[in-house]
Amino acid sequence: MQLTGIHHLTAVTADASANHRFYTQTLGMRLVKKTVNQDDVSAYHLFYADGEANPGTDLTFFDWPVGPARRGTRSIVRTALRVRDRAALDYWADRLAAHGVSAGPILDRDGRATLDFEDGEGQRLSLLVDDGQGPGTAWARSPVPAAHQIRGLGPITLSVPDLAPTDAVLTQLMNMRRVRSFQADGVETAVYEMGEGGPAAELHVRIEPGLPVADQGAGAVHHVAFRVPTFADYDAWAERLKAYRVPSSGKVDRFYFRSLYFREPNGILFELATDEPGFAADEPMETLGEKLALPPFLEPRRAQIEAGLKPLEA
Repeated sequence: MQLTGIHHLTAVTADASANHRFYTQTLGMRLVKKTVNQDDVSAYHLFYADGEANPGTDLTFFDWPVGPARRGTRSIVRTALRVRDRAALDYWADRLAAHGVSAGPILDRDGRATLDFEDGEGQRLSLLVDDGQGPGTAWARSPVPAAHQIRGLGPITLSVPDLAPTDAVLTQLMNMRRVRSFQADGVETAVYEMGEGGPAAELHVRIEPGLPVADQGAGAVHHVAFRVPTFADYDAWAERLKAYRVPSSGKVDRFYFRSLYFREPNGILFELATDEPGFAADEPMETLGEKLALPPFLEPRRAQIEAGLKPLEA
């Protein structure tokens, strides 16, 4: 049983309109699904991805009226977004500066050219060269040239005070491979890979025992999801969690994918999510994200749900 990479990452915003402008206009990603949090239908759930909404390219946000997050350990602390080559990274350094987005210098981290920056709410992001590895299809209507567009998710970085219990879950339960370690900002970071490996299939874990525990809020990450190729694989993972006596959500059908949720020992929320059926299950690929999409079990409540949502401003 193998997970094949990062499926999506879900973060928190307190300003859906500003979030939408930043990720579609500044970063040039495609809004592939405008829907609601299925457990809290008063909140948008916005999915930004590549041109074809491929699994492994989705950066998603819950829109909640919350204050800023408090940074710390026992949390997901940085999300990498993949670009094709160093020329793309040079383009992005100029583009971010032109849009008033503060970014660090281009640096080498774990052998890959990387550019760190944040969105307006302090969401910590990086652009990282993937040399064409991993999913990613250009979107014809992006304001960013096709050669330089964000291709999808790269390594996701966690912070934990104690690596050992997280390592046991990653390697023994989730069948990831610990392949190397590196130093970043004076902190040891362990690298785990899934499936065929590469930047779209890596989890980085920083060991930071001296930090306070993070608090959720705007600018924080809610959870990270890992790719399960098929429904049959998903059923097998559900049984594996039971066999290991790992408390979990049990099977949850999100309509666009099926999910299993559980927390690793340091308290970070993980999700296992299927590649199928995908976001074209209820909308044509050509018009993904243009209207509010609701799964069939929420469709009877559409009028009530729409009345409780603020319009997304351009």
